[in-house]
Amino acid sequence: MPDPIPDLLDLRGDCAQCFGLCCVALPFARSADFALDKPAGLPCPNLRDDHRCGIHDGLRERGFSGCTVYDCFGAGQKVSQVTFGGQDRRTAPKEQARRMSEVFPVVRQLHELLWYLTEALGLPAARPVHPELRRALEKTERLTRQTPDELAALDVAAHRQEVNTHLLRASELVRAGAGGKGKAKGKDRRGADLAGARLKGADLRGASLRGACLIAADLTGADLRGADLIGADLRDADLTGADLTGAFFLTQPQLDAARGSAGTRLPGTVRRPAHWTAER
Repeated sequence: MPDPIPDLLDLRGDCAQCFGLCCVALPFARSADFALDKPAGLPCPNLRDDHRCGIHDGLRERGFSGCTVYDCFGAGQKVSQVTFGGQDRRTAPKEQARRMSEVFPVVRQLHELLWYLTEALGLPAARPVHPELRRALEKTERLTRQTPDELAALDVAAHRQEVNTHLLRASELVRAGAGGKGKAKGKDRRGADLAGARLKGADLRGASLRGACLIAADLTGADLRGADLIGADLRDADLTGADLTGAFFLTQPQLDAARGSAGTRLPGTVRRPAHWTAER
């Protein structure tokens, strides 16, 4: 029997089961998103001895908004509790602690793929490619359970390209039925530079916005039903009153980086960010 399809809830970070790996393994540079520079492998100065953030409740106010829009898709607890068997990085041998920092970004990418594959398997319109999607999911899950050395040597880019072939086909099938006959045709904005674009009230039903740059775009009241948003950069995009019902491959980090309101309609795979306005 094939393994059961993962629940999307299991593909979200559980900091209580992690050793603060994102606060150690990942680098960041002083910018509008981070108040200071930090190289990869060095613990953030705000990381406490209990692996919790010392300024968690005031990250935005203290200049660390980049932390508030990050999610590891459950990779932190997988690396902490499975890959390294619950070994605390602080008490682990130096070489093992270094390996944790190397492996975490790899598993994070694999878990992001698990998110997309799991969501695709829940899309009825993508049923013709469900067998291929399931095989890709099972392979990806097996890869996440490799040894630290195997994970460090994994060609993640090649695997992503392989998986993306199936995700693209799923996207085509779903978008073909979005917004009525012919609606998806001619709406391929994959990789488009739409930074600051005035798209208020735009009809983007069934559009492909894969990898599109939508930084600070005005999408107020836009119709994004059935749109493919994989990899779209939504930082500071205004989604107030927009309709994202049925939009797919949208992740929580993307949504957390955008602006919106109580009137923004969302797919069931994501939560409404707490910092969004209450205005309708």
